[in-house]
Amino acid sequence: MPLDTAVAAPAAATSSRTEARERAARNRKFGVYGARAAVLAAFLGLWELGARTEVIDPFNFSQPSRIWDQIWQWTTHGTAQGSLGEQIGYTLYEALTGWVIGVTAGVLLGIALGRIRFLADVFGPYIKVLNAIPRIVLAPIFLIWFGLGPASKVASAVVLVFFPVFFNAFQGAREVDRNLVANARILGADNRKVTLQVVIPAATTWIFTSLHVSFGFALIGAIVGEYIGATKGLGLLVAAAQGTFNAAGVYAAMTILAVVALLTEGLLTLAEKRLFRWKPADAGDGR
Repeated sequence: MPLDTAVAAPAAATSSRTEARERAARNRKFGVYGARAAVLAAFLGLWELGARTEVIDPFNFSQPSRIWDQIWQWTTHGTAQGSLGEQIGYTLYEALTGWVIGVTAGVLLGIALGRIRFLADVFGPYIKVLNAIPRIVLAPIFLIWFGLGPASKVASAVVLVFFPVFFNAFQGAREVDRNLVANARILGADNRKVTLQVVIPAATTWIFTSLHVSFGFALIGAIVGEYIGATKGLGLLVAAAQGTFNAAGVYAAMTILAVVALLTEGLLTLAEKRLFRWKPADAGDGR
């Protein structure tokens, strides 16, 4: 057998196996998406059927067709508080502002207390006490302090976002490989360079893990604040729909919130993949 033929045969076999794995991965992805769509369609279909046949009370549980009609009405004719886009934008502004502030404070304090043991010993008990408080009950207090405007909703979002980000950043700073820190110091790095060039990059994975759940908490903080008292926002739509016993309106606002949360989660996942291109795929993700 010629030498070039002998070399080409294993290469072709390797290429064939790679193509087979990629094809299997694509088929699995399409299968997962198809199964998700089927589950959602079955759930909505059974819900609609149950409401139409009055197996479940359509007044209390509404039905998907009425929910869609409510969303369409809000989209085309607006709400009593203004256009639907304005309500979504108002809630997103409050949630995003609270999220940015909470993430920034959580990362900075988490890294600082993770790196400086004296600060951790001093402030640790206070943070544990504050974390033990059911933070959602602070929303009425913020409403009294800051009024019906966005500031009270931003404050509610901040306190919900801060703690998960803080604890992840703190743990990430504590879990840094000591050999990396020692090698950096041997190369002449001072504390600032060690923190910026070793600790923070090593803790980034921990921080991003908290970002996925923290934006959902920011939305919860904004919605709860609006539900208690506001002039605009999706939470006010929920409160107004509940006040008129409009179950379809409540579910419609919840559906819009779910879509916003899913889109945000997708953007965070995309950013994480771009930032961590160097990371190998998890063994259990099927890729």
